[in-house]
Amino acid sequence: MKEIIVTDKAPAAIGPYSQAVETGSLIFISGQLPVDARTGQMAPPDVKAQTEAVLRNILGIMAAKGLPLDNIIKTTVYMTDLGQFQAMNEVYAKYFQKHPPARATVEVKALPKGALVEIEAIAEK
Repeated sequence: MKEIIVTDKAPAAIGPYSQAVETGSLIFISGQLPVDARTGQMAPPDVKAQTEAVLRNILGIMAAKGLPLDNIIKTTVYMTDLGQFQAMNEVYAKYFQKHPPARATVEVKALPKGALVEIEAIAEK
């Protein structure tokens, strides 16, 4: 059995997918873009600003379920330029100070809306 998670604390889905899906003890968070949930505007074209915006969206989805970021067990970070990895990682580290999740970081040719960073996550309730 699965439950679709919908919150106004993260941008609405821009296609045929859900912000997140809960099944059993796991929550699968779709890739989040650096879009402000209130305004619909993209964060500035800066890796740090975009990583911050993406993680705020993930935080909003987790908050909708009453869960802290510490419950995230795995993330996948998609970047259009791995040369900016250190800048992304600096912001990422602020959100996952204790017991960071497992992570993969992948360089991709392009992301929706011209984003520089997108992050998906898996959390445990």
